[in-house]
Formats: sequence, structure tokens, C-alpha cells
Amino acid sequence: MSEPLDKIVKFLNSYLDIEKIKDSSCNGIQVQGVKTINKIGLAVDACMAAYKKAAAKKCQMLVVHHGLIWNGLTSIRGAEYEQVRYLLEHGLNLYAAHLPLDMHPEVGNNIMLAKALKLSSVKPFGSYKGSLIGYEGVLPAAASLNEIGRACGRILGGTFSMLPFGKKKCRTVAIVSGGGSDAIPEAIDKGIDCFITGEPSHWNHHAALEAHLNVLYLGHYHSEKPGVKAVGKKLEKEFDVETVFIDEPTLV
Repeated sequence: MSEPLDKIVKFLNSYLDIEKIKDSSCNGIQVQGVKTINKIGLAVDACMAAYKKAAAKKCQMLVVHHGLIWNGLTSIRGAEYEQVRYLLEHGLNLYAAHLPLDMHPEVGNNIMLAKALKLSSVKPFGSYKGSLIGYEGVLPAAASLNEIGRACGRILGGTFSMLPFGKKKCRTVAIVSGGGSDAIPEAIDKGIDCFITGEPSHWNHHAALEAHLNVLYLGHYHSEKPGVKAVGKKLEKEFDVETVFIDEPTLV
């Protein structure tokens, strides 16, 4: 029960279409390890804790949303050196998919939450560098912001916070996971009832208050678990490999 690394990487590069959008992340294989894969770990963040759990679970590859290399490689020292050294010593391949995984129409963070909330009339939302990385749609029944937050909590885990400045009952929802609050002006322009993202930014308060917009924050980490989990299921369907989700939550 194993597959060549190159075959898996080629599939992920194509399926996730990693060249489609300009990204500060170095998407694709970031650190190369062993060439034969029989178990793949999926995690939100590239970090020492995730590497150690992956190695303990006998993974040969770790697929993450937030990788180790951003804006090109300028040096390998300090914490980065320790991480690279650990990966190489354990033969652990590190693969990252950042914005391509946010925006993916089948396994992306945003579409997975849209599906879980059973949104209808789903269409792309959230313009970023010429691409739409989120999704918007309509709830099956009108719901309060608290009700939507509790539903998301059941789906994703974690806690939520909110800016309850809009309608008491919401029908239209827009989703941009992680640090997606820059899409708030678009949500306002489109008359969205509830905007969902991961983490807050200070300027969101008055922007949402003055526009009578409801905003729901799910936590950056929890809002970006669905994509890597879905990639794991996809890999198991495509290849003769086992996958495991490595849960290493942050406080953000």
C-alpha cells in the first residue's frame, strides 16, 4: 500500500491548480523527503508540533494549508532551520497549498463550509488579485447570527465571536476563510446579510456597524480545517494511501 511521491505531487499540483493565483506562499512541495508514500498527514499549519505528530503516526508526507516558505527563500536559520532539519532527518515531505485551497471549487475551505451550511445558489465571492477566493449563497431557512455561529461551531469545532450589526434573521451568507475580512466592503456592496471569516481586524467594527452588516468570526484555524480534511479524503480515493488529520489548534 504505497505510491510514488512524484505521482502524488503531480496530482495535487494539477488538481489544486497551484499556478492559478499569485500567492505569497510557495505552493507545492516545499521540503522533499522520502520518495515512496504510504501515509499522508493533513494539517492546517506547518509547525514543529505537526511534524512530530506526523512522524509519530508514521507519515511520509504532510500536506498543509499554511506552509513554511513564504515570499521566496532568503535564509534557513533559527526556527526555520530547526523545522527543515527535522523534516529532512525524518524523511518527511512537506507540501503546501494556501490560496489554491481556499478557493478550490470542490475541496476548498470556503466551498466546504458552504456545503456544510447547505447553502443554495452558491457562487464565487471575494475578489483577491483578480480571482474570487470565497463563496456566497442562501441559507435553507432564515437564521439569527447566533444560530449560524452555533451551526458553524458544530461543524468546525472551536468558538465564535460576532459583530451583530445587521438583520435579526439572515438568509444570504458570504464566506472567506482565515484572514478574509478585507472582503467586508464587497459583502456590504452586495447587500449580504452575514459575512463569515476566520479572524477579526480592528477596522471591521465601524465598517460593519455603519453598513448594518452581521459578521461572524470562526477563528483562523478552525475556519481552515475543512480544506485539508477534504484533500485527505480525495487522496484516499485517488491513491493507495492512508491519510490522517493532524489537529494542532492555535488560539487565533
